[in-house]
Amino acid sequence: MARPSEKLLRRWPAALGVLVAVGTVLRLDHGGQAASVVAASGFVYLAAAAIGRPGASWPAFGVTFVLVGLGLAPIGFDPVPWICLGALSLVVFGSARTGLRPAWSLPLQSAAMLALGAAALLAVRADHVAGGIVVGVALFGHAAWDWWHHRTGRVVEQSLAEFCGVLDVLVGAGVLVVTLTA
Repeated sequence: MARPSEKLLRRWPAALGVLVAVGTVLRLDHGGQAASVVAASGFVYLAAAAIGRPGASWPAFGVTFVLVGLGLAPIGFDPVPWICLGALSLVVFGSARTGLRPAWSLPLQSAAMLALGAAALLAVRADHVAGGIVVGVALFGHAAWDWWHHRTGRVVEQSLAEFCGVLDVLVGAGVLVVTLTA
């Protein structure tokens, strides 16, 4: 039987998700500012599918973490178009690779990125309330996507799916609170 400390150590992705979510939500003035999190959530899965390795998901998260952080800093940088451009590059790269297995992975993750990228671009350009609602709903939808990938062990590392699911639910809820109470 595992000791409580061992069980807690196995939940490090969830704990990290809580930490990153709290840090993200505390920096928000309005919900639309978290649009880059929506784009990043699709980018990470697309990167793993395009490269064909679940392990690519954590380095891809690292790239988006820096971009999202720059977007939340008071320097006037919008990471959403850059994340979407990077996603387009990943689709081209993944499509050029021969023998992608499984064959459904890249098209499915590309479609998800298209939906999430569109939601993020819409949220950035909408008023604060509409943008916040779009971000919150998109993150809850992606949390379901995370749950499915965690359960099936497909596309990304299970630790990333667990982390991202916790992050999406908490940031989605925080965005809605910030949006509806501002």
